[in-house]
Amino acid sequence: MAGKIIADQIEHSTAGSLDTSYVVNGSAKAWVNFNGTGTIATRDSLNVSGLTDNGTGNYTVDFTNALSSANFSALATCGLDSGGSRSFCSTDSHATTSIDVLIRQAASNSNVDAADVQSGLLGDLA
Repeated sequence: MAGKIIADQIEHSTAGSLDTSYVVNGSAKAWVNFNGTGTIATRDSLNVSGLTDNGTGNYTVDFTNALSSANFSALATCGLDSGGSRSFCSTDSHATTSIDVLIRQAASNSNVDAADVQSGLLGDLA
């Protein structure tokens, strides 16, 4: 049975209430936690249909449900690289159906893989 619930507010029995516009506009629309070394593998995710390893330190995250535009806000974090050195992450190539996550070693500024990679985005679903 399919149905629709229409509400302007959600109320929790002990934690107060929240406007539904915050849920629609302010919650993550996709996120992923994955191992970026060897054969990459998703640990957990929301609205992510797959990962692609584009080469050392370069991954594509594909969304199950598209976003309404490529003008969403994206975040990426990562742990130490595969050699145990500090690394930094960034996002690139925003599209309505995917985003690229890039990892570079802080000391050498070269692409590296990391075992602990996360990415999330805020925006509107299509």
